[in-house]
Amino acid sequence: MGMGFFDDIREMLVPRRGSGHGPLPPLLLALTFVTGLVDAFSYLLLGHVFVANMTGNVVFLGFAIAGAPGFSIPASLVALGSFVFGALIGGKFASRLGNHRGHLLAAATSFQALLLGASVVVAGAGGEPVTGGYRYAVIVLLGLSMGTQNATARKLAVPDLTTTVLTLTITGVAADSALAGGTGSAAGRRLVAVAAMLVGALVGAALALHVHILAPLVIALIVTAGVALVSWRAGVADPTWVHPS
Repeated sequence: MGMGFFDDIREMLVPRRGSGHGPLPPLLLALTFVTGLVDAFSYLLLGHVFVANMTGNVVFLGFAIAGAPGFSIPASLVALGSFVFGALIGGKFASRLGNHRGHLLAAATSFQALLLGASVVVAGAGGEPVTGGYRYAVIVLLGLSMGTQNATARKLAVPDLTTTVLTLTITGVAADSALAGGTGSAAGRRLVAVAAMLVGALVGAALALHVHILAPLVIALIVTAGVALVSWRAGVADPTWVHPS
């Protein structure tokens, strides 16, 4: 692969000084990793439901309506509703803070961190496995968090970094490749985003199954709080990247 491929990867992980998106690419990659962690937890421990991947949830809802075992109509509906409400909250953040991308990301991820912290407490109180009212409370908290994250990433508008949806990203890797007659541009950036979610899902599943059920949520909380702190501090000096392009 050409240097453009590796330049894309480097720019995602360590953006050059003065780049148009500043530190946003690695920060959004961290949130993509969080998505993998949280969806691994929700699918494995909350009964075959996603709290970030709403495409999957709509499919699961269809399975549940058809009577497929292991899927729940109420759980899928609660996740969908919570995500939508979280997206509304994210939209409110965006409308108020959208003129400063650093402040927007810091505020949204601070709110997310509060929701993730609450989910750790509720899931811990619910025991293993998380059942009953505790299960639905955790679904609500995580759905709100992921909806807020998705709406925020949409407003930040960093290419190929939606943090929760990879279908179009993966499509772009193939459709824009040299084999398809394209330039192959941005393949490195897109593959890094895919890898971030894959690693998040792998780590989340391994922690939930072999360490402790709360471990994925605790790691997600730490990473999200870190993103909030870094984005706030990076945006204090009002550099060029904080202004919407």
